[in-house]
Amino acid sequence: MPGRGVREPVVLTGLSVLSAYGRGADALSAGLAAGRPAFAPVTRFDVSNRRVGVGALLPGAPVLFDELLTTVDEACTGAGLDPAARATVPLLLAVHGDPTGSRVSSPDVTGHRTGAFTAALAEKAGLAPGARTYTSACVAASSAVADAAALVANGMADRAVAAAGYLVEPDQFALFDAGRALAVDGAVRPFSAGRKGLLLGDGVAAVVVESASAAAARGAQPLARLVGWGRAGDGFHVVQPRPDGAGLARAIGAALDRAGLSPADVGYVNAHGSGSAQSDVAEAAALALALGEHSATVPVSSTKSLHGQALEASPLLELVATVLALRHGTLPVNAGYLGADPDCPLNVIVEGPLERSPSYALSLNAAFGGANTALLVGAP
Repeated sequence: MPGRGVREPVVLTGLSVLSAYGRGADALSAGLAAGRPAFAPVTRFDVSNRRVGVGALLPGAPVLFDELLTTVDEACTGAGLDPAARATVPLLLAVHGDPTGSRVSSPDVTGHRTGAFTAALAEKAGLAPGARTYTSACVAASSAVADAAALVANGMADRAVAAAGYLVEPDQFALFDAGRALAVDGAVRPFSAGRKGLLLGDGVAAVVVESASAAAARGAQPLARLVGWGRAGDGFHVVQPRPDGAGLARAIGAALDRAGLSPADVGYVNAHGSGSAQSDVAEAAALALALGEHSATVPVSSTKSLHGQALEASPLLELVATVLALRHGTLPVNAGYLGADPDCPLNVIVEGPLERSPSYALSLNAAFGGANTALLVGAP
């Protein structure tokens, strides 16, 4: 392990993902490459009294703890970590909470709190004690990844596991439906004229974040480089983004500065792109502030238009999608597009997946309360 203060290059050496397309990176890659949205009528729970009854859900009734455990194990196995190595690796978990926590009796509540859920997952997965939990809405997973990268870059750990999970459940579905945030036309249309809002989707993912020297020492082949990360808050409104996008622009600028790159180096943006009227306009403004003239030409899409909004887990699901896009040379389509919105002057990928192999890509996220993150990944 390098000494404190030494800046270590950061790589991703393992990943695993579960989405409405199925288990594994190949299933997600195939779904994104086909440009086929995964939305369908919800059958996991009763939606007969809801305005909207559509989401991107896996079949059956998957259990979040079990799916997280499997996904973390697959990521560690893919990275070549044996049980002895895993025992030294911290877990940074983004999760909305233990799905059973709100329905247990009072004496049992402590064991179902989010921290207890995370600690139990780390223990069961054979990871180090002292796991961290992130519940900061739609930037929870990207915050976990940024903290994992900072631990590694600053020599405080050789590697860390960042994981995240959300499986669509009736409580959050009802809240978003009652708040009229769900798209009544059954499609997510980021940056498009006529967009109606978001749709929820399942997402469970894990990545092994590791120093380049530690990976090289054990002969591990990086899947991608995590070259920059940035975070910024704007505190404009509880649920509305700052219209000029200044907070997200600062996060993008911080990621570029950390990587020592210019806006022109960015070859793809996997946008937050929720499909809501105000959020998409603010994000377009943020890209213009951060990237300047390049914002009008860099290819942009939001994979939420395909796999849905997975709340706390969405940033990690989208980071995995971005890594897969770089590795396969296929940039996902921005599905559901109906026509240009003059307030979103971006080069949106609309005709189908774009065959291109950029060296660097941004994955962006924003959350209620004005939290903004940017993760900048590079081809290995």
